[in-house]
Amino acid sequence: MNKLYEEAKGALKHSYSKYSNFRVSAALKMKNGEVITGVNIENAAYGLSLCAERNALTTAYSKGIKKDDIAEILLTTDQEYFVSPCGSCRQVMIELMPADAPVHMTNNKGEIKTVLNKDLLPHAFTEDDL
Repeated sequence: MNKLYEEAKGALKHSYSKYSNFRVSAALKMKNGEVITGVNIENAAYGLSLCAERNALTTAYSKGIKKDDIAEILLTTDQEYFVSPCGSCRQVMIELMPADAPVHMTNNKGEIKTVLNKDLLPHAFTEDDL
């Protein structure tokens, strides 16, 4: 867990958050131990901003990684409190990550709160709904 936290914390410097100054980083760990990070990338047209979680996941999928390859994800910020994924990220995470994958939320003190992916979005809209 410490390595995953350090990877996420180290990636924070790459956040492009010039409008909110709210840096977020995600470290996605595969079952083989590989780690892919993502950061939030803001845009002057706020709706076009991308969250760290989605950046990490889309990078993983772009590399050929699939849902069953993913073990867990860790999120961190510069804040003293825990920040959870937004609603859009929760929907993408339930689609692209295993339902039982741990989602670790950390703060700037290194404290960790963990939930399962499926518990972030009860009654999620999935392929079963189509």
